[in-house]
Amino acid sequence: MKCFGCYKENVEGYCLKCRKKLFDGTKIPYVLPFNAPQNYNRDFYLEQTKRLSISGAQLKFSLKKEGDQLSLTDEGGQYILKPVPHSGTINNENEAPENEHLTMQIAEKVFKIKTATNALIFFADGQPAYITRRFDVRPDGSKWLQEDFAQLCMKSKNTHGSNYKYTGAYEDIGIAIRKYVAASLPASEVFFKVVMFNYLVSNGDAHLKNFSLIQSDRGDYQLTPAYDLMSTIIHTPNETDTALELFENDYKTDYYQTYGHHGFTDFMDFARKISVQDVRSKRLITEMVSQNEKVAQMVKRSFLQDETKEIYLNNFLEKVKRFKVE
Repeated sequence: MKCFGCYKENVEGYCLKCRKKLFDGTKIPYVLPFNAPQNYNRDFYLEQTKRLSISGAQLKFSLKKEGDQLSLTDEGGQYILKPVPHSGTINNENEAPENEHLTMQIAEKVFKIKTATNALIFFADGQPAYITRRFDVRPDGSKWLQEDFAQLCMKSKNTHGSNYKYTGAYEDIGIAIRKYVAASLPASEVFFKVVMFNYLVSNGDAHLKNFSLIQSDRGDYQLTPAYDLMSTIIHTPNETDTALELFENDYKTDYYQTYGHHGFTDFMDFARKISVQDVRSKRLITEMVSQNEKVAQMVKRSFLQDETKEIYLNNFLEKVKRFKVE
């Protein structure tokens, strides 16, 4: 057995460290006391939650801790639960929860990116799900003010159509960070690192709503922990490398026009556009493309199927090859 939070060996359920991060130390079972959502139990879910939250093909449910169990809730949710999509439109859909869990673990443990606390959990019928602790909920149950970059860039269905969250560029987010974040220079570095990470792990769904600002105790704004990180190419192999363009106005660099993909010079240019100094961006890129062995070890320890592990790692290594630091 391995910890379903951090992959620590010889642990049944969650290790003490993960229990503290996820559940404030409560020994929550790794099996939920109800089955996965299906047509036959839809009424049960509607009775418990009153409404379903759907993002694309992904159902999401709200959970709260009651004693030593987690229960579905319509109010006061502390956790977000993502079951297997079962949309019939993506590949390897049964592995979506572990794909997201693994990618979040790699981001935190290998690349030192602050992420939302997360783990795998299982329904009573054995189906896996991804669980993440909400970072916008205060200890007293009230919420921190949070706004995603679709809101901050003033894009919605009404203004930009049904695909509004895919309009614009990562450069737009960088500009908004400078506008709204007092400590914008370190925030821009963090943002740069997350964009680079999404590129390396082949996350083609890092759109405007997957980046957010949150208000602190002091009243200022800062980037939230990273969330919704996964290697989407495993499920949608024909997708584009990035959900958004790197640069404003659909600008394509000479490198991109020559090779058909982004590489080292593009990310250096992108860093300059969002006010990250050359010495810092070059160091970050060099560090991030030097983690092959650590990423391989994390993938090996994961709960993905062996064939999917190979796909995941090969895609990562292919992206690393695009960066030749001079």
